Amino acid sequence: MKILIAVLILLLIGLQYKLWIGDGSLSEVVQLSKELERQKEKLRSLEDRNKILEAQVLDLQNGLDAIEEKARNDLGMIKQGETFIQLIPRQDSGTDEQLRE
Repeated sequence: MKILIAVLILLLIGLQYKLWIGDGSLSEVVQLSKELERQKEKLRSLEDRNKILEAQVLDLQNGLDAIEEKARNDLGMIKQGETFIQLIPRQDSGTDEQLRE
């Protein structure tokens, strides 16, 4: 009878060790669950980004307006017959104050 009790106690200790410390322990499961949530959030953001890029690709494939807008914004291009005007902000060098005096 003492041997049976000793075996059951050792078995209980072994199972408790595996539950709290060993592979597949509760702390490891919680850590893996948190990592899974982080990965799911990252996946959602990448899927949103892919949808935006897909929409841009479809716009560029189907419409000249999108190509023209991209060329104007990103490359600074102008149409044939248009006049390019660039406004340069005035630098304050103190000459205005000297002219006023």
